[in-house]
Amino acid sequence: MSFKLVNIGFGNVVPASRIVAVVASTSSPMRRLKEEARKGGKLVDASQGRKTRTVIITDSGHVILSAIQPETIAQRFASDEDGIGGASPAEETKRRKRRELS
Repeated sequence: MSFKLVNIGFGNVVPASRIVAVVASTSSPMRRLKEEARKGGKLVDASQGRKTRTVIITDSGHVILSAIQPETIAQRFASDEDGIGGASPAEETKRRKRRELS
């Protein structure tokens, strides 16, 4: 069984199938959502002490904080076809060559 994982920064990954939304953390509603999740025990802080830039909402109601820009996470979510997103350019080149050979 293979499922797609999305790199949300600093070695942290989230199953792509569980992600409902990827949004910027700067709005007041997102700040309220973070506080509600914290009080409810459903907040996961994956920002490693850095400024939170993205709020990821999962189908289980968990709220995940990341220091990576929402656009970057969205690109990783949309572009990666086989495994963990956010691979280095060298790894992406190797993957493309393997696909071409198969």
